Amino acid sequence: MEPSALRKAGSEQEGFEGLPRRVTDLGMVSNLRRSNSSLFKSWRLQCPFGNNDKQESLSSWIPENIKKKECVYFVESSKLSDAGKVVCQCGYTHEQHLEEATKPHTFQGTQWDPKKHVQEMPTDAFGDIVFTGLSQKVKKYVRVSQDTPSSVIYHLMTQHWGLEVPNLLISVTGGAKNFNMKPRLKSIFRRGLVKVAQTTGAWIITGGSHAGVMKQVGEAVRDFSLSSSYKEGELITIGVATWGTVHRREGLIHPTGSFPAEYILDEDGQGNLTCLDSNHSHFILVDDGTHGQYGVEIPLRTRLEKFISEQTKERGGVAIKIPIVCVVLEGGPGTLHTIYNATTNGTPCVVVEGSGRVADVIAQVANLPVSDITISLIQQKLSVFFQEMFETFTESRIVEWTKKIQDIVRRRQLLTVFREGKDGQQDVDVAILQALLKASRSQDHFGHENWDHQLKLAVAWNRVDIARSEIFTDEWQWKPSDLHPTMTAALISNKPEFVKLFLENGVQLKEFVTWDTLLYLYENLDPSCLFHSKLQKVLAEEPECPACAPAAPRLQMHHVAQVLRELLGDFTQPLYPRPPHNGRPRLLLPVPHVKLNVQGVSLWSLYKRSSGHVTFTMDPIRDLLIWAIVQNRRELAGIIWAQSQDCIAAALACSKILKELSKEEEDTDSSEEMLALAEEYEHRAILFYDPDECGLMKKAALYFSDFWNKLDVGAILLFVAGLTCRLIPVTLYPGRVILSLDFILFCLRLMHIFTISKTLGPKIIIVKRMMKDVFFFLFLLAVWVVSFGVAKQAILIHNERRVDWLFRGAVYHSYLTIFGQIPGYIDGVNFNPEHCSPNGTDPYKPKCPESDATQQRPAFPEWLTVLLLCLYLLFTNILLLNLLIAMFNYTFQQVQEHTDQIWKFQRHDLIEEYHGRPAAPPPFILLSHLQLFIKRVVLKTPAKRHKQLKNKLEKNEEAALLSWEIYLKENYLQNRQFQQKQRPEQKIEDISNKVDAMVDLLDLDPLKRMGSMEQRLASLEEQVAQTARALHWIVRTLRASGFSSEADVPTLASQKAVEEPDAEPGGRKKTEEPGDSYHVNARHLLYPNCPVTRFPVPNEKVPWETEFLIYDPPFYTAERKDAAAMDPVGDTLEPLFTIQYNVVDGLRDRRSFHGPYTVQAGLPLNPMGRTGLRGRGSLSCFGPNHTLYPMVTRWRRNEDGAICRKSIKKMLEVLVVKLPLSEHWALPGGSREPGETLPRKLKRILRQEHWPSFENLLKCGMEVYKGYMDDPRNTDNAWIETVAVSVHFQDQNDVELNRLNSNLHACDSGASIRWQVVDRRIPLHANHKTLLQKAAAEFGAHY
Repeated sequence: MEPSALRKAGSEQEGFEGLPRRVTDLGMVSNLRRSNSSLFKSWRLQCPFGNNDKQESLSSWIPENIKKKECVYFVESSKLSDAGKVVCQCGYTHEQHLEEATKPHTFQGTQWDPKKHVQEMPTDAFGDIVFTGLSQKVKKYVRVSQDTPSSVIYHLMTQHWGLEVPNLLISVTGGAKNFNMKPRLKSIFRRGLVKVAQTTGAWIITGGSHAGVMKQVGEAVRDFSLSSSYKEGELITIGVATWGTVHRREGLIHPTGSFPAEYILDEDGQGNLTCLDSNHSHFILVDDGTHGQYGVEIPLRTRLEKFISEQTKERGGVAIKIPIVCVVLEGGPGTLHTIYNATTNGTPCVVVEGSGRVADVIAQVANLPVSDITISLIQQKLSVFFQEMFETFTESRIVEWTKKIQDIVRRRQLLTVFREGKDGQQDVDVAILQALLKASRSQDHFGHENWDHQLKLAVAWNRVDIARSEIFTDEWQWKPSDLHPTMTAALISNKPEFVKLFLENGVQLKEFVTWDTLLYLYENLDPSCLFHSKLQKVLAEEPECPACAPAAPRLQMHHVAQVLRELLGDFTQPLYPRPPHNGRPRLLLPVPHVKLNVQGVSLWSLYKRSSGHVTFTMDPIRDLLIWAIVQNRRELAGIIWAQSQDCIAAALACSKILKELSKEEEDTDSSEEMLALAEEYEHRAILFYDPDECGLMKKAALYFSDFWNKLDVGAILLFVAGLTCRLIPVTLYPGRVILSLDFILFCLRLMHIFTISKTLGPKIIIVKRMMKDVFFFLFLLAVWVVSFGVAKQAILIHNERRVDWLFRGAVYHSYLTIFGQIPGYIDGVNFNPEHCSPNGTDPYKPKCPESDATQQRPAFPEWLTVLLLCLYLLFTNILLLNLLIAMFNYTFQQVQEHTDQIWKFQRHDLIEEYHGRPAAPPPFILLSHLQLFIKRVVLKTPAKRHKQLKNKLEKNEEAALLSWEIYLKENYLQNRQFQQKQRPEQKIEDISNKVDAMVDLLDLDPLKRMGSMEQRLASLEEQVAQTARALHWIVRTLRASGFSSEADVPTLASQKAVEEPDAEPGGRKKTEEPGDSYHVNARHLLYPNCPVTRFPVPNEKVPWETEFLIYDPPFYTAERKDAAAMDPVGDTLEPLFTIQYNVVDGLRDRRSFHGPYTVQAGLPLNPMGRTGLRGRGSLSCFGPNHTLYPMVTRWRRNEDGAICRKSIKKMLEVLVVKLPLSEHWALPGGSREPGETLPRKLKRILRQEHWPSFENLLKCGMEVYKGYMDDPRNTDNAWIETVAVSVHFQDQNDVELNRLNSNLHACDSGASIRWQVVDRRIPLHANHKTLLQKAAAEFGAHY
C-alpha cells in the first residue's frame, strides 16, 4: 500500500469512538441525565479536546521520539525461510528489506554485523489495536527499538496512553510454552493475581504472547472482566514482546499510526512465531532488526522494570518508590536467569510450587541449608522436573544452575514459595504482598523508616488486612504522630478501613487536624466532586490581590466557608473568617462543641469578638466531618461522626449540606446517593428546629398540621353550633344531636393524654395509621359492594321508585351481607309475601321480588343470585378482608420497630404543648385567655415564651447535654451493629467464614503435627550433638591430664565432629552454614562495575583441595589511572617475577594474616578458595590488599546525659560516612597508601592537622578483627584483608571526642557524616555490620 493510501485509510479511521462525537450527542439532548457515575465524573474532568487531537499528537510525538530497527545490508544466510525463500542473516527476505539494503556496498564487506548493518528509523507501528472476532475493546501498542530509553517508554505510557502511575509493579515470568497446571492451583493463581492487581492498582508486565504463563495471565484478566466486580480500565496488563517473533505483525504497520489496527489471532498458522494475547491491554514490541529470534525484549524489559521501580509516586503527601515483585510460574533456563538477576538486584520473587520445571526445582530446595544444595542434588531434581531435556544438560550447565540456585536460596528474605494449602497460605495475593513486606523488612533503614515504608506500601495497596497482620504487631510500637502522614494519605485516597485502623492505634483527631492539615485536605479534594467545582467558581470570582505573593496558594479556608454558607443558609456565619491582611485568623484552643441555634442567628456558636481581631474556635472533628460530607464519602463520614460529641447538630448539618448539594448535582447516581445519606443523617439527628419559624400563616399551618389540633377545632365548632341550637326552642332537638356527636369527639380527644405512656402511645399511632389504611381500603370495597348491590337489586326488584329503599337494596343490604345478614328471599327458599309490599306502597316494608302470583313462588333466576352471592362473599370476606388484615399487620410492624423513638417524640411534643398552654382547665381557661388578652392588647407586654431554647448554655448544662447526646449516639451505633449482625446475609457470611476456618484448621492440622515432629527431632539432634561435643571435650581434657589413652577413647561421633575447633562446652551453633565460611560475596557471578561474569563456583567446589576439572575462570584486571602505584596487569608472567609474595615487598606488605599462601604460576592463590575469576580485578595489587577500618563509637545519651538502654543493654553510636559517589553508608576506613597509617576515606573527612591525633587514638584503640574480608572485588589472585580497630569514648565530655567533632564539622569535602545508633538495621555494608557487631559484643552493648 502506498503511503498516500495509508494516510487516507488512517484518516477514514479517525474519530473511532472519539470523544467529540459523544460530547455532541450529549449537547443535542438538553435534559439527558447520565446514570453512570464513573463515566460522568471522568467526562467532567476531561478537557474539551477530542480523540482526534490526541491521535494527531501521538502521530507526531512517537516518530520523533521512538525508533524502530531496520536491516540496511542484505547478507544471504545459509538457512532458508519456512516458505523456502532465501533470507538475510537478519531473518528477513529480499522483499522485506529496504531497496537500499539489496544494493551492493563495497565498503561493508560480506560479514553481517548488527552494529553496522542495522540502523534506527522512526517507528511505523503504533496506535490502537483491536483483536478481530474476540474483543472489541481497544488496546494500545507500539514498536520500539531495543535501545529505546526507559524514560521515553514510561513517558509514553503515563502521558500519552494515560496510564495512572502504579502502586505496584508485578513482573510475571515463566514458561513461554503452554504447560499444564492443576485446576485448583490455576484457579487460585488467577484469582490471587487479579485480586492483588485490582486492590493495589498495580501494573502486570508479561511477555505479551498467547502462550505459556502470558496466556495464564491473560485468561485471568479475561475471567475478571466477565465477573460482576469488573470496572472498565481497572487492570493494566502490559505485554513486552519481540517484534520479530509476532505472527501477522504486518497488519500493525502504518506510518501515521493505526486507530485502530485489526489483528487476527491465528494460532494454527503461526509456526515458530507467536501471536499476541488478546487479553492484554498494552503492548510494547521490541525490535532489533531481526526476524524469528526470541529473547530480544529481555534487556529492555529489565531496564524498564528497573526504571519504573525507581520512580516515586506521591498521593496525599506520602511518597513511595514503586515496589516491584517477580512472580514465577514454571519456566526454563531463561526463567532461572531472570530470578537470579531479580534477587541480585533486590527484587522479591514469589515462586508458585506445582507449576513445574524451574519453579518446582527452587521450591523443592528453598527450605534447605545452602550447604545441602549440592551439584548431585540439583542434578537429581533436574532429572525429575526436566525429563524431556535432561540429556542436554552438560556438567558445566548443571554447575551453573547449582551456583545460581544456591545464591537465590541464600537470599531467603527475597524468596517466597507459594505452596497451595500449606504454611497457612491460601491466596496468591497475600503471598505477593507478604513477599514485598518481607523484602522491605530485610532492608536496612535508620530508626522507624523501615516500618514507615511498609505502612506506606500497605496504604498505597489499600490492604488493611496486611497492615493488621504484618505491620501493627507487638514488634513495633507506633507513636500517634508517626501515623499522621499516612492518615492524611488514607483520607485523601478515601480508604476508610485504614482511617479506622489508625484511630484504633492511637491517632487523635484533635491532634491530627490542624489548620495546615485542613487546608491541605481541601487543596486535595476529589476533582470529580461538586464541592470542588463550586470552590473553583469561588476562586475564579475572587479579585486578584496585587500585594499577594505569587507563590502563595490561592485557596484559603474562607473560600471554603463561603461555599458552606451557601449550602447551610444565610442565617449562619462563616465557619472560617477571612484573615485580615492575608494573615491567618486568630485561633482559640480547639473546643469540640458545635451548637445548633434555632432562632436564625448561627448554626454553630464559633465566634467570639475581641478588640481588633476575629477569633474563632476550631473543632477538628467537625471540620473533618464536613470535609468528608462535601465529597459524599459515606464510610469516612460515618467513622468521623462516631468520634463526635455534639452528634445531633453534626448530623443535622450533614443532612442540610447533602440535600443542597443533591439539588445541583447533575449525575443521577451521585444525587441519589447524597439524598440517601442525607436521610440517614436526618434519622440520626432525631430533632430538627426550623430557624425561620415565624409569621402568622406559617404558625397557623404548623398548628393545623397536628391531628389533635384539628380535632380540637372541630370539637369546639360543634360545641358552639350545638349550644346555639339548644338556646333556640325550634332547634332544640338538632342541638341535642349535635352535642351528642360532639361528646364523641371530646372523648376521642382524651386519648391524646395516653401518648405519654410508653405502652399505649405507639398504639394510638398504630390506630391513626390504620385509619388511613381503612380509608383507602374502602375504595376497593365500594366497587364490590356497589357492583353486587346494583346487580342484585336489578334482578330481584322490578321498578322500585322509592330512593331510600333503592339505596338500602343497592348499598346497605350489600354491605350488611359481608357481616352475615343475608336476605332470606335471595334464594327463594325463605320467601314470605307478608314481609314485603307487593306494590311498594308500604313505607316500612321493601318491595317484593319478582314472583309468580298463582304459585306464590319467586320468578327470578335463583341459581344466578346464589352464584353472585357466593362470588361476592368469596372476594369480600376472604380476599379483601385478608388484604385489610395484611395492611394492618404491615402498619403494626412498621410502628412497632420504632416504638421507643415514637414514644420519645410523643412525650416531647406533649410536654412542650402543656408547657406552652395555660395551666387552668376548662371552663376556667377563659380566665387565662382574658388575662393574656389584657396583657398583650391592653398593656402591650411583649411575649417571652417563644424562646424555646437557649443560645448559650452554662457549662454544667452543656456537659449534661453532650453526655446525653453521646449516650444516644452510642446506643444508636450499637443498635445498628446489632441489626447488621442479625441480617440473614451477615449470618450466612459468618457461618461461611467459620466453616472455611475450620476446614483450614483441619487441612493444616496434619502439617502442623508433622512440623512439630520435625522440630522435636531437630531439637533432639541438636541436643545430642551438643552432648557429644561436651563428651569429646571432657575426653580431650582427661587425656591432656594423663587420665586416659588413645585406645580407651569411646567413639561418640564422627572424627570430623570431634576435631571441630569450635566444638567446646557451651559453644553455640554456627550462624553461617558450612561452605559460606569461605566467601560468598567474592563468588557473585557479576563482578562489580564491569561486564565480566565469573565462572560459577558452587559451595562444595570452593576449596582448592577439591577437584574441579572444568574450572576455567576468565581473567580480568581493571585499568586504572594511577597505574604506576598498581601491580602489573598480570596477563603476561614476565613483569610478575619481580613481585615477592609472603614478605614485605618495598612499601607493600604482601604477608597474609592467615599465614603463607600458595603461589602458582607466578600468581598467588586466594587462601579462602576459588572465586571464579583470575587476575587482580579492580584491586591494586596481587595477593593481600590490606585495609584499616576504625570504628569510632560513643554511648548514646538522652537529653539529661544518661546513657540510653534497650533490652537492658546500653546503646552505642558509631561514626559513619557517605561519600558523594557512593550509595551506601560506611565506616570511615578502607585502603591505605603504601607506607601510610590512615585510610584515604578517613583523610577525606578529617582536617589534616587532626591526623596525628587520630593516629594516636588508633594506637590506643582495641583491635576487634584481623583477617580476610569477603569482598565482591576479590579474585583468585587478589583479595582484601583488614584490621578493625575500635576507638571508644566513654565520657561525653572527652576532650578528644570534642576535638574530633569539631574537625568533622569543619571538614568540607562533600562527604556526609553522622553519628548513627548501632542496631542490626543500620544501613551499612554487610562486612562493616559484621565488624560493628563484634565491637558491640566487646562492650556488651545492644546490637
